[in-house]
Amino acid sequence: MSTVKFGFIGTGNMGAALARAVTKAVGHSEVILADKNTTKAELLANELYCSFGEISAVASSAKFIFMGVKPQVMREALESIKPILKKRTDRFVLVSMAAGLSISSITEMLGENYPIIRIMPNTPVSVGKGMILYTASKEVFMDEVGEFCKALEKSGKLDKLDESLIDAASALSGCGPAFVYMFAQSLADGAVECGLPRDKAILYASQTLSGAAELLLVSGKHAGVLKDEVCSPGGSTIAGVHSLEENSFRGAVMDAVKYSFNRTKELGK
Repeated sequence: MSTVKFGFIGTGNMGAALARAVTKAVGHSEVILADKNTTKAELLANELYCSFGEISAVASSAKFIFMGVKPQVMREALESIKPILKKRTDRFVLVSMAAGLSISSITEMLGENYPIIRIMPNTPVSVGKGMILYTASKEVFMDEVGEFCKALEKSGKLDKLDESLIDAASALSGCGPAFVYMFAQSLADGAVECGLPRDKAILYASQTLSGAAELLLVSGKHAGVLKDEVCSPGGSTIAGVHSLEENSFRGAVMDAVKYSFNRTKELGK
């Protein structure tokens, strides 16, 4: 019978970020951590005041088992816990965050139709501003989906999505933060070239991106309309927009998402 609600196998960047969010929502007594690198799991457990143990302990005791492992090693990781899962007589839900791996692929690896929730989070979950896409197999009960979403409410926004769209969406929200950081760095570099101190440039670039994103979310206006509102006739902004268009800015961003999507599909094979 399950003794804790939430267990994490793998405490890398994403697993650790989700563990922090879950601990904030449900309390440290409901969380257990495990990692092949036991020191890593122990350090995080000490930070969160939660339990840590062997991977087998998580597989045998947690109701929700978060598999925080890369897609390339998922089969190996599942093979190691299959005998433990098979012996369980209580309900549990596997939660996969492996890019490109469908629920059917994970089921095939397990050889059993266990309840599975597939998620694609992004790194801003670590500051409560993340985007988590999720889909669930038919074996997952509605109350279990509700419990799962409640536990992750401190991580940011959650959105249920048909699995056929998960890879495309994760190419945007999962990979997108890297593109945003590159853009922020480029904005700051441009300002430094114009004479602004580096620390000021980073602050202004970060706040500009944060504020612009919030305005886009709350205004309900199309991104193109908001862009037009900044561009005065013959002004500085439209000159900058012209430069971006000359350098295929939008095409480059679209290609980045498309290349990420194609790579995600490859990882799932």
